[in-house]
Amino acid sequence: MLLDRIRADLADLEARSLKRARSSLDTPCSPHVRVAGRDLLAFCSNDYLGLASHPALRAALQEGVERWGAGSGASHLVSGHYAVHDQLEARLAAFVGCERALYFSTGYMANLGVLQAFAGRGDTIYSDRLNHASLIDGALLTRATVQRYPHADVAALERLLAKPASGQRLIVTDAVFSMDGDIAPLTQLLELAEGFDAWLVVDDAHGFGVLGPGGRGALAEAGLASWRLLQMGTLGKAAGLSGAFVAGQSEVIEWLLQRARTYVFTTGSPPALAHALLTSLDLIERGDTLRAHLAALIDALRSRLELSRWQVLPSRTAIQPIVIGDNAETLAVGRALREEGLWVPAIRPPTVPPGTARLRISLSAAHSFDDVERLATALNRLEARP
Repeated sequence: MLLDRIRADLADLEARSLKRARSSLDTPCSPHVRVAGRDLLAFCSNDYLGLASHPALRAALQEGVERWGAGSGASHLVSGHYAVHDQLEARLAAFVGCERALYFSTGYMANLGVLQAFAGRGDTIYSDRLNHASLIDGALLTRATVQRYPHADVAALERLLAKPASGQRLIVTDAVFSMDGDIAPLTQLLELAEGFDAWLVVDDAHGFGVLGPGGRGALAEAGLASWRLLQMGTLGKAAGLSGAFVAGQSEVIEWLLQRARTYVFTTGSPPALAHALLTSLDLIERGDTLRAHLAALIDALRSRLELSRWQVLPSRTAIQPIVIGDNAETLAVGRALREEGLWVPAIRPPTVPPGTARLRISLSAAHSFDDVERLATALNRLEARP
């Protein structure tokens, strides 16, 4: 029976320590949360600047509802596009230094939409092996030939590009890799894109708002600009709200508006949200103090950890992974931390490669140095246990 197959598969996930469970928060997004009646210090969210519960964003969202109502009512290309969406797209484009931007409901939809609009049968996509699931899925849905290159290996990618290929070429990469916290070799990737006449699609979900001057992202930090660059940034992480955008050259974005199925065939994001995102961009642009505090927290955590069996991956971003390896041990460490009132997610395959299960520590400018000290002390003690 079909249900028997489902039950067996669920049991298999449980046996391999791969079954996932949700935790329901009783409080707003913050380092200090309550889950099932218990107070926890959380290192889970991607709210890197601590804006998700910022008073100015709460007020802006309420103001947006009063001005624009609760929903958009239709897709953007029917009647669900509002003047405030235009304002947001213009502000986003100016913010990242591009001619134009297109606002999507989610980062997942943005990545699927970009790849589907720019690649199809007969084209070739070159994808970093550790790219986010949205880029992997988007590439597969295009029906283009997909060639995966070893993580951040520019030489291997160049060898692949040197081989004959028909149609358009797309190099696709995360900017900041969500499970490792490292940054793609963006300058070299753009050089390859220019040398082999390829598009370069960069998912800057975890760099936007945090890296670069004024939080403009990883591409701004690297000082890169090109008509062949398509930059995606999410607005539900450092920006504290929801949605995503793709920015680039004007005609490129116009093509995306015409052809991205995840934009054309979905209800437009609520205009009230776009209204609040304008305030979020102001907070990001003025957020140097927040970014400096976040950088100091990263340094403090890395200097305080004294681990010998577990591996702290090299990362200068807010994502600080600790690779434990075994699925069951990683879950056990996560539970032990939870018993001490510390919430750090245990990440297992297929999110990460087999044998690399890890704790994914996410730091926020809303954390304090005492918070980081408490976490480091607990991790050092747990790793030293027999």
